[in-house]
Amino acid sequence: MAYAIPRRAGGAVARNRLRRRLRAAVDLVADEMSPGAYLISPDSTVIDMDFTALTHSLRTSMRAAGAIRRDDT
Repeated sequence: MAYAIPRRAGGAVARNRLRRRLRAAVDLVADEMSPGAYLISPDSTVIDMDFTALTHSLRTSMRAAGAIRRDDT
């Protein structure tokens, strides 16, 4: 798993916080994902999401990309 956090997400502290939040969300979704290499590059809307919404958005995006089987929830 790789993370590409754009500079427009804020300064280094904000980008690192976002990276940590994404890692935590991926940890919750990882057992549903197919093996592979993934690059996550969030847009600016992720900065203000609460953690539940972030995890839901990640799961939805991964399912749309085919990284999570449709029958998993």
